[in-house]
Amino acid sequence: MKRSPVIVILVAVLALVALQQSAFIVDQTETALVLQLGKPVRGAQAPGLHFKLPFVQNIIFFDARLLNYDAQPSEVLTKDKKTMEVDNYSKWRIADPLKFYTTVRSIPRAQARLDDIIYSEMRVALGKYTLIEIVSSKRAEIMEQVTRESNKLINQFGIMVNDVRIKGTDLPPENARAIYGRMRAERERQARQYRSEGKEEAAKIKASTDKERSIILAEAGRQAEILEGEGDAESIKIYADALNRDPHFYEFQRSLKAYKAGLKNGTTFVLTPKNEFLRYMASPK
Repeated sequence: MKRSPVIVILVAVLALVALQQSAFIVDQTETALVLQLGKPVRGAQAPGLHFKLPFVQNIIFFDARLLNYDAQPSEVLTKDKKTMEVDNYSKWRIADPLKFYTTVRSIPRAQARLDDIIYSEMRVALGKYTLIEIVSSKRAEIMEQVTRESNKLINQFGIMVNDVRIKGTDLPPENARAIYGRMRAERERQARQYRSEGKEEAAKIKASTDKERSIILAEAGRQAEILEGEGDAESIKIYADALNRDPHFYEFQRSLKAYKAGLKNGTTFVLTPKNEFLRYMASPK
């Protein structure tokens, strides 16, 4: 009995479809779970070719690589009661696909869990340090603490957090305005202080200069008087020496000065010809 070609073709097509439905390939960057009626029946499948029951079982794939989650900036309160806005990100991966599927099922829901847990641990950790410590010396220590504590809580969802990092820190707008206002007030206070100190120093310099000027002028006046006195003494000495050499010349000069002072226009004298006052006016014999 010969088989109909149509039946042979139909059987071949069905066999090909069954083979296609039963075979699946897991990529190097993935892991997979075999589900039957929505329930996992086999654990994580390693990369390579695998088989399943056609039409009854289906496959769900998960990314096996290191994933990145960039959280929204959030506010935290530091030990010294400073409010700061922290922008953080985390590196995580699916460590247990079966546990991951039975708890959170999808990447978005896993990220929501990460957001809650990491933010909570971040807030607790940052609350133990001051603002200066967070932005300078203690950041690495804080991040290690947050990563360690987050892993303890997130492990129940089949997730492993490899690293948590602070991408940036900033002050809330209202805090920034208040700080800028205080900074401006402090700078203005310093400017007033510098101006006041400058005026005080200028007054000291002026007073010192005026004092030095007065001392210099007084010393110059004293030296001038000494020199003038010495000059007068020297002049008198020279004059006296000259007079001592010819006393008659001195008498003659004194008489000329007396004539000049006494014989002016409108002056009347009644003197005898032999008066001593007129002896230099008499005609020589």
